[in-house]
Amino acid sequence: MTYAAPHRVTVLALAPAVAFDLSIPAQMLAMVTSRAGEAAYDVRTITPDGAPVMTVNGYGVLPQGDLSLLEQADTVVVAGTRAPDVLDDGVLDSRVAEALGAASRRARMVSLCTGSFVLAAAGLLEGHRAATHWRYARQFTRLFPAVDLDTNPLYVDDRGILTSAGGAAAIDLCLHLIREDHGSSVANRIARYNVVAPMREGGQAQYIDHPVTEDAGTSTAGARTLMVEHLDRRLSLKDLAGHCHMSVRTFTRRFRQETGLSPAEWLTSARLKHARHLLESTDQPVDDIAAGTGLGSGTNLRQHMRDALNTTPSAYRRAFRTGPNAAVDSTSSAD
Repeated sequence: MTYAAPHRVTVLALAPAVAFDLSIPAQMLAMVTSRAGEAAYDVRTITPDGAPVMTVNGYGVLPQGDLSLLEQADTVVVAGTRAPDVLDDGVLDSRVAEALGAASRRARMVSLCTGSFVLAAAGLLEGHRAATHWRYARQFTRLFPAVDLDTNPLYVDDRGILTSAGGAAAIDLCLHLIREDHGSSVANRIARYNVVAPMREGGQAQYIDHPVTEDAGTSTAGARTLMVEHLDRRLSLKDLAGHCHMSVRTFTRRFRQETGLSPAEWLTSARLKHARHLLESTDQPVDDIAAGTGLGSGTNLRQHMRDALNTTPSAYRRAFRTGPNAAVDSTSSAD
């Protein structure tokens, strides 16, 4: 694959910005290149007026432009901020709100950590499901009650607007963007080079600082491992709960606390992820992939892919089986 022009990513920094969030898109996305060395993404950081911006970490960042670069963006990323007007009052500078609103009509919109407050203050998250850092969830809900805030997942992808939880969840979301744009094998190589998990289990609920329940010291991770190792088997809730030495009721509650999903939802997602990997990396017939991943028939797999990805197995395979010039991590030779 060759790139006539890289996908343009514009990262908006509002003072005081979270430096970690500003670094992640450039670190993760800018590493994706074709075998010919062509960049898949052109990542640029901007501020409202193009002036340097202070970070919460005590140093300044020199941007590459101002709000006018949003007009050219294919993806807009809003980094986390501690701006009091936004976090405390839900108020955003009208110039920034207007520029983001205009960009949203043609670009994919992404927020990292408290960048979700910025998108919400610009009116872009109403009616959408979204994520933010768990520590700010209560005030986010107070300021933006029309947004469907979900405090469980590490990130949310809802109809072209993607939001992440705090901290390292920005890495998870950027890997998701690479996976959606270029396939899991490219995302996996980027993850491996950066020494991070290609896809982390569980949601941010497992990191929230709150009093432990009577289930302290227990986990449903063993059940998830069992499900992944036997995707083609029917495992009952009783079997899974017994594997974790829990009652069905305790297991179901704990599973949702840890993953943000029911066991059935999580299993379907795991099966679909493995089916996608097989479509990308093998020539197995669709019916065989469906049977081997526990999705039953090719018809079922097609329906799941339509629902989750708005595509078909054959179209997905064509998109990601692109031959020797497909996008790869240019640093993969160092692995």
